[in-house]
Amino acid sequence: MNAGSLKTVADGSGARVAVLSTGVDSGQPRLRQRVLNGIDAVDGGFANDDCTGTGTQVAGVIAGRPEDGDAGLAGLAPNSRILPIRVQLDDPVGSETDPDTLATGIDQAVAGGADVVVVVTPVYQDDQDLQAAVAGAIDQGVVVVAAAGDLGGADEGNPTPYPAAYRDVIGVGAIDQNGRIWPDSQRGDFVDLVAPGVAVPTLQTGRGLVEITGTGVAAGFVGAAAALVHDRRPDLGVRAVVRLLTGTAGPAPAGPAFGAGVIDPMAAITGQLVPAESRPLPGVEAVPPEDTAAEGRRRAYALVGALVAGILAVAVMVLAAAMRRSRRQRWRPGTAPALPVGSEPLEPGPPVMLLDDALR
Repeated sequence: MNAGSLKTVADGSGARVAVLSTGVDSGQPRLRQRVLNGIDAVDGGFANDDCTGTGTQVAGVIAGRPEDGDAGLAGLAPNSRILPIRVQLDDPVGSETDPDTLATGIDQAVAGGADVVVVVTPVYQDDQDLQAAVAGAIDQGVVVVAAAGDLGGADEGNPTPYPAAYRDVIGVGAIDQNGRIWPDSQRGDFVDLVAPGVAVPTLQTGRGLVEITGTGVAAGFVGAAAALVHDRRPDLGVRAVVRLLTGTAGPAPAGPAFGAGVIDPMAAITGQLVPAESRPLPGVEAVPPEDTAAEGRRRAYALVGALVAGILAVAVMVLAAAMRRSRRQRWRPGTAPALPVGSEPLEPGPPVMLLDDALR
């Protein structure tokens, strides 16, 4: 995804993207002045630091900027602002959140003015509070993007991820550089889109870059695309944004792993929505009926013509067959020879003479 070609059309200006993960390092030079203080839904306080690094990595593909004199990595929506919401404990080996903390984080993101919420790590337990928090965010016009999860391997069980499985939430799977699904990316009707998620170069805590893999970073790309749409079309509601992102997705193999296809940010920000409701066809005047008598005559002439043509065709075929047979028998047309003519007496003799001749 080439961020350079996007910035001439949209760069995420005016969009606030909440990243629900481990916090985001506001001191990362490539995120400088793009990270808000945020909210720590686990321990309270701010979330603008990140010991684990996951949140910073996802924020990098959204709002990362090249350093001075460096034309390196840049996020898809570099002028968007990141609202970090910590919903996971600081744990170098990784940690999981729980439905209640995630629900609290979504509520805090909405209260903090988020236009887009990116859930980096899903939970695998349906929860009424979480469902209510998601529904409330959508009612407030907030686009919710959620990772489909990294338990899609043969021995992982592929459990249902939340909130990706909820209505109007954009569930995101991960593909590699060749467009193939990442083996651990989860599969199901909760996948709406796929995005790059294998060996993706992005920012790390402190300074520098790192490669990461997972559906969380793929969700970051889709969240950035939603921020671009908000920059371009801030009037669109959540369902319209979902339709636009899924309707402009690039082609991908059919199946539960790919959803509608590969996210295409340029197509999303330049595409147009078609009304979902059915529209009547334009009125067309009926063709006047033709003269039945004239039509009958035309049909009769056509029938006679077809019959004559058929007879002629049969005659030609019979003649051609006869000519071929005559050639095989070396027959040539000619006139019959004249019959022999014998002399006859002017007056026949009496019957006795004839009898005498016959008795001799």
